[in-house]
Amino acid sequence: MNLSDLYKKALHFEFLTIEEGVFLFENAPTPELMAIGHQLRMIQKPDNIVTWQIDRNVNTTNVCVANCKFCNFYRKPGHEESYITDIETYKKKIEETIRYGGDQLLLQGGHHPDLGLKFYSDTFSALKKLYPEVKLHALGPPEIAHICKLEGLSHTEVLTALKAAGLDSLPGAGAEILNDRVRRLLAKGKCSGKEWLDVMRAAHQLHITTSATMMFGHIETIYERMEHLVWIRQVQSEKPADAKGFLAFIPWPYQDEGTLLKKMRNIRNQVTGDEYIRMLAICRIMLPNIKNIQASWLTVGKNVAQLCLRAGANDFGSIMIEENVVSAAGAPHRFTSKSIQNAIKEAGFEPRLRSQQYEFRELPESIEEQVINY
Repeated sequence: MNLSDLYKKALHFEFLTIEEGVFLFENAPTPELMAIGHQLRMIQKPDNIVTWQIDRNVNTTNVCVANCKFCNFYRKPGHEESYITDIETYKKKIEETIRYGGDQLLLQGGHHPDLGLKFYSDTFSALKKLYPEVKLHALGPPEIAHICKLEGLSHTEVLTALKAAGLDSLPGAGAEILNDRVRRLLAKGKCSGKEWLDVMRAAHQLHITTSATMMFGHIETIYERMEHLVWIRQVQSEKPADAKGFLAFIPWPYQDEGTLLKKMRNIRNQVTGDEYIRMLAICRIMLPNIKNIQASWLTVGKNVAQLCLRAGANDFGSIMIEENVVSAAGAPHRFTSKSIQNAIKEAGFEPRLRSQQYEFRELPESIEEQVINY
């Protein structure tokens, strides 16, 4: 195995094996990985455009029984700080989102033991009736699996019902690392890696657009990272020819502030800027059938994210008018609609606003700039 041969395979869009991915990570110089990642990006997205989005992460509930050791957001059932978001709160948040130029809600919450299919179907239907133009990028495979368990229904039955109620696309939340050794230690109450992948398979058969993620830099091995990428790639290769499948892949490093994982096992986020850039480039190399790779500025900051635009990333994601989950573990970075565009321009690219379907949007003429005060 040598680097020159692997670079050639990558540039021919061949599927590299887990072992080849590990070899690249352990042996390839960062500048070479960046160059290959950027070449692949320019073949797949042959323009100088970097896309970005305006949406808002709104949490349906903070009640959860999954007990993830990296999450500071959740509350156990009956906790005095627990809540379920009501329609009036959604209305206020949506109307503010529209003023800021947003076109979408990212709706996620916890594994609430009492909230089943009817709750989510009714919520989606009510929101679509009030705001038919607002897209619902909602839930994730672990939440779908949780609803299936509560209702005794299949993934396809639950997804079909949610799509009919107004679900527009399915985020790639809760992937973490898909290997079950890691999942048992991090999040025993979440679905298995296989079930996560099977939910996405079902979504693709229903032509529900999805994304995929990876949270790394905790207890996983480099082999398990590459295994994760290969499994994602396999599911993408199985999608119907006319389905979009995984439209984007977003890798991000574990955030450790105040987490049980840090308190109990002293597992800290030790992912450097260099390691993040290397992993992002390898994601582009290992996932030739996913066109959009997003740099996680929320977790790594502006400067590292800008460098990622020369390593395979072509997307900066959303300004996230509101985000409560990753931020609760210490992710401090923020962008407004102006500052995200400035960051993209500083890196030498043209910013273009997009929808969740990666279609270009015109920036609304009357847009209110968000004030970052938190």
